[in-house]
Amino acid sequence: MGVLGALARHMDALVGPGIMLLYPLYASMRAIESPSSLDDQQWLTYWVLYSLITLFELSCWKVLQWFPLWPYMKLLFCCWLVLPIFNGAAYIYETHVRRYFKIGQYVSPNYNERQRKVLQMMSLDARKSVERFIESHGPDALDKIIRAAEEEAKRA
Repeated sequence: MGVLGALARHMDALVGPGIMLLYPLYASMRAIESPSSLDDQQWLTYWVLYSLITLFELSCWKVLQWFPLWPYMKLLFCCWLVLPIFNGAAYIYETHVRRYFKIGQYVSPNYNERQRKVLQMMSLDARKSVERFIESHGPDALDKIIRAAEEEAKRA
């Protein structure tokens, strides 16, 4: 086997840094500059998952030494997370993480019950915009919008 055998045995060390670090770094920088938030979700989720894998490896390194296929399994999993054809990180976020973590559900008690219900249904970005609207136009302006939306819903 010679050279090919040596390359195959060390595939994780040769290809791994490019797939697990360099390409995600480049794609993350592109995502920061793009106006879309979809690629931000993909790459932020990737870095969270990669950090969890790294913490797992650091915590369990003595056990993982007994599994010679671990580096290759990690490489395959990271390929699935990274490669645009799969978008594995975004898939994991959509199917698993989003279900269990409702980050940002807290709304200040300064708002009345109706306003809190509306704000809790919004994404964090939309909520920030609405809170800026309330600061500049007052809480009564939001109540007018909510009433108008309710009346429109009744007519439909």
